[in-house]
Amino acid sequence: MSTFLDPGMHTLQIGTNGESSQTPSPPSSPGMHHESFSIAPLTPSQSPRNEARAQRPTSFSVVVAIDFGTTSSGYAFSFSNDPEAIHMMSFGYTARDYYHDLDPEEARDWLYFEKFKMKIHSTSDLTMKTELEAVNGKKVQALEVFAHALRFFKQHAVQELKDQCPSLQEKDAIRWVITVPAIWKQPAKQFMREAAYKAGLVSPANPEQLLIALEPEAASIYCRKLRLNQLIDLSCKPLANGLAPELSIDSSFRQAREQLRRSRHSRTFLVESGVGELWAEMQAGDRYIVADCGGGTVDLTVHQIEQPQGTLKELYKASGGPYGAVGVDLAFETLLGQIFGEDFIATFKAKRPAAWVDLTIAFEARKRAAAPFRSNPLNVSLPFSFIDFYRRHRGQNVETALKRSSVNVVKWSSQGMLRMSPEAMNDLFQPTVSQIIRHIDDLLKKPDVKGIKFLFLVGGFAESAMLQHAVQAAFGSLCRVIIPQDVGLTILKGAVLFGLDPTIVRVRRSPLTYGVGVLNKFVEGKHPKEKLLVKEGKNWCTDIFEKFVSVDQSVALGEVVQRSYCPARVGQRKIIINIYCCATDDVVYITDPGVRKCGTISLELDDVDEPSSPKSRRREIRASMQFGDTELKVAAMDVRTSKTVRAAIDFLSN
Repeated sequence: MSTFLDPGMHTLQIGTNGESSQTPSPPSSPGMHHESFSIAPLTPSQSPRNEARAQRPTSFSVVVAIDFGTTSSGYAFSFSNDPEAIHMMSFGYTARDYYHDLDPEEARDWLYFEKFKMKIHSTSDLTMKTELEAVNGKKVQALEVFAHALRFFKQHAVQELKDQCPSLQEKDAIRWVITVPAIWKQPAKQFMREAAYKAGLVSPANPEQLLIALEPEAASIYCRKLRLNQLIDLSCKPLANGLAPELSIDSSFRQAREQLRRSRHSRTFLVESGVGELWAEMQAGDRYIVADCGGGTVDLTVHQIEQPQGTLKELYKASGGPYGAVGVDLAFETLLGQIFGEDFIATFKAKRPAAWVDLTIAFEARKRAAAPFRSNPLNVSLPFSFIDFYRRHRGQNVETALKRSSVNVVKWSSQGMLRMSPEAMNDLFQPTVSQIIRHIDDLLKKPDVKGIKFLFLVGGFAESAMLQHAVQAAFGSLCRVIIPQDVGLTILKGAVLFGLDPTIVRVRRSPLTYGVGVLNKFVEGKHPKEKLLVKEGKNWCTDIFEKFVSVDQSVALGEVVQRSYCPARVGQRKIIINIYCCATDDVVYITDPGVRKCGTISLELDDVDEPSSPKSRRREIRASMQFGDTELKVAAMDVRTSKTVRAAIDFLSN
């Protein structure tokens, strides 16, 4: 993903092509800070009460999905009265090419951002004020950059929709869907929602108009629709898709690349009204993995088919890491540093940012041509500005630098190019591809992940023959490795289908342990003395972490977990419920390592006539968390007055 801002931060151009911590420990005894607003469990109701909440029917006329990628993006839409037709819109390198054509001096005044999506994943302390650094070194708030990109998508999509349906009412007729990696933590997902609000996609008053779709989940949803002639089986087993068993793997790869190339010219795709032929062969309980290999991240999800309704059940929480195609680009940059000096490369990027972009364009083209059994070298063009800049700063030409370098797998071509041997290109891919293979292998060894029938390889990086060959070699004997024909568009199409029916994934796994901070009666010998709080003659243990759901626990779509509490003192007029989360399940106190506060609900208690019975004065406050969706919803209700406060957990300001 590349975006381009002029010096005044006005929208000029945006180009999108090619595509995804440690938390500080809370202060000691945070419960002490709000002791006058504290809550205690209302006995005997201490166990969760679960209920399934039915999905409300929606009245959206059209679904617009935005696949916001690291190295490329696009959007697609489908009208609810014609859901089998998905209209695709992708973009070229407008921003990148415009920036590349600027005079070097002029380019310094422009703000060009590329592959900035990864910043949101890698920042451990993400906030609304997190900044991104442009190619020229200038910094801008990340929220502004993301909103700028989403605003472009909105303007483009709305204009396209109005051209097709002039009577369409923009405000309430569109359901927007934004894709994010499943391994993104909750702060990053919320950040995308906040950017969408800032961009004007939807109003914060109508949050249900925007859905956050998990990328491998979207791909999984689309794979349900595949016909046999819309997939490539790298296992080379007999299939009714034109692949004979005697074909070599290399031949399969060539056919896959040719089909992918042809599919890019399509604009409108038709999908099955039911499930595709491949899915029709699958039985209830069949399991499969979707490996979303994008520009920035690799995202793995494990699904099981539920029959007869055909819904999906997540078997293991999403996993993955920063192992996307960008890793190959970084390896190339490291190689240049070994040849020409890391200090020179850093200076060149800062002083000649547009020329650096030109060099990355040249490498990207050759990267796509890399294949596992290639015998001839690949030539990467060096921009004249690079050659000239090196001569001015080092007092020698680049050919001399190559001859003196210890890097023997890269030579100088008389045509002014770096001549990379097949070994050199393999070395650039190897670290990233190896991490992907290792992670898939680790997942397959999990107790909950057994009997996998298919491994679907999707995402932009899945087009790489290097990755395809490595995955097939490692796992082809364990399961069938399948690549959808239009692999780069799989997530976008699935995101549209998700927007049309968000209930298709019926069961998910909780990515974290969630709970609230409460007071419990202090028990000598069980609770540490530093947790003792004496209040109106009663001994309380503060900072208790009371769980609502545990990490990796199965939660059904719309499942609500409720707990009842009472004010810690009679006559209390305000309740503050702090929500906490943790990546482990063995948490006891909200002060334990790894626990962080992720939200707050404040509930004012109205004055009511208190009954005379002391027992009846215990006012019930019912807290609930709704799970099973891609985002978490919380609420608190004063049972006596039915007053309810709803809140989305704020992960960005705690």
